[in-house]
Amino acid sequence: MAELHQTGKKGEKLALQHLRLEGYEILETNWHSNHREVDIIARLDELLVIVEVKTRTTTRFGEPESFVNKKKQKHLIRCANHYLLKHRLDLEVRFDIISVLIDKEDARLHHIPGAFSPGI
Repeated sequence: MAELHQTGKKGEKLALQHLRLEGYEILETNWHSNHREVDIIARLDELLVIVEVKTRTTTRFGEPESFVNKKKQKHLIRCANHYLLKHRLDLEVRFDIISVLIDKEDARLHHIPGAFSPGI
């Protein structure tokens, strides 16, 4: 289990580096709300960006982003609403996924802006 945790942390570190290079302001990492966690909360101009990072070492069971299911999406939407209320922010929200595939000596990062949106 420790190796899985380390892989996830490497993926989050790469995701943070990517976002900073793209001009995002990192507001929070591993932010908790009611026993739930958001990997990264960032800001890009007047946009609050909720980022779920999925890191894997193989695509044997699918691409990393395919593991952000409807239940996880609902959880992220609830967390975003809580964050907006707690910080009294009036910003548009976007939900991104950063998929990281790490093998022995290489890493592939795929940023999916607006990967899903809350249902109306």
